[in-house]
Formats: sequence, structure tokens, C-alpha cells
Amino acid sequence: MAEFIKIYEENPNPKEVKKVIDVLKRGGLVIFPTDTVYALGCDINNNKALERIARIKGVKLEKAKLSFICQDLSNLSDHVKQINTSTFKILKRALPGPYTFILPGSKSLPSVFKKKKEVGIRIPNNNITLEIVKALGNPLVSTSIRDEDEILEYTTDPELILEKWDNLVDLVIDGGYGGNEGSTIIDLSNDEPVVVREGKGSLNIF
Repeated sequence: MAEFIKIYEENPNPKEVKKVIDVLKRGGLVIFPTDTVYALGCDINNNKALERIARIKGVKLEKAKLSFICQDLSNLSDHVKQINTSTFKILKRALPGPYTFILPGSKSLPSVFKKKKEVGIRIPNNNITLEIVKALGNPLVSTSIRDEDEILEYTTDPELILEKWDNLVDLVIDGGYGGNEGSTIIDLSNDEPVVVREGKGSLNIF
């Protein structure tokens, strides 16, 4: 049975955030709100938790399409290779916001990601997520939760999310209704930006 806790985005309660951190640090899986859709995530440094996410997705860990949720741009160099000034300007304009940026992965990534040439980086404009990442002290690895219903690709109601994921995860955060539009995915791993998927984020950042 997953724990279900309410956290308010306007003013996330540090006690509730600590509960989330305790779950993450012991290798738990958490469903949390972002500025787009609800996501499933775990501590980037916990291999067992990463394997659990891959099993849920039905893929091998090295093939799983996962994003790294960071607190801000200051620790980006821990996960991506050095980026040029124009790329950094795009990131600075867009983040925090509803974007996933694909960037070349660095050699200092955790061992399970060493073979990945590129990584997806997110800094969502959502206080709950940012407070969790800040308190954790390192990125969350995350993936959007999709709904099998063809009309609603993403589940938006936290109580329905709990019903569906109760036996698969350790904690579900009720951060209010989520959106049902994913992030805009932009590949910045080469010279020219490439829009992989147009989602909630505007393309006026170039």
C-alpha cells in the first residue's frame, strides 16, 4: 500500500517533504506533480529503485527513457558535458519550465547511465518537485505516468493515480490536479536545436 500525502505547491510543508526524502533514500518510488503531468521518480543514486522503474516500464534499464530532474542549472556539469554559451542561454531562458532538454551525458553520471550518450534534463516550475530535489541533494530520475485510456494520455487526479499505482509505488503526493500535456522535448546535443516533441512549453525560447 502506497502512502498518500498532501503537499501544497504554494508552501510545501518541510515535514511532508522530509517524509518523501525518507522514502526516496531507502530506495522507494514516488509519484509527484510537475509543471506538466504527474511523474514517477526515484533517487538517481539508488540502483534498485532504478531497476524497479525499468521493470514497471517493461524495458531494460539502459534502454529506459528517463529524465533527470535537477534543482537548478548550477549542478548541470555533474551530468552533462560542457555546453556552449548559446545552449546555456536557451536553458536559462526556458528553465524552470515545461521542457525536457536532451544534452550530451558526462562521464560522471552514475554507473548505470555510463553508456548513455545523451540525457534528458528537466527543471520543472513546480515548488513541490524543486523542494524535494533540493532536500534530496541530487537529481530525481523521472518518467511521466501515462494512462491507458486513449483519451486521457496522462492521469491528472491524484486519487485515481493512487488507486492505479497503489501496489507499485511507495508514496503518492497529492499536489492538486495535474495537467495532461507533456513537456516540450528539445534536443540540444548537436549544433542546432531540434524539437523532438511539441508539448506545453512554447517554442519562443530560441
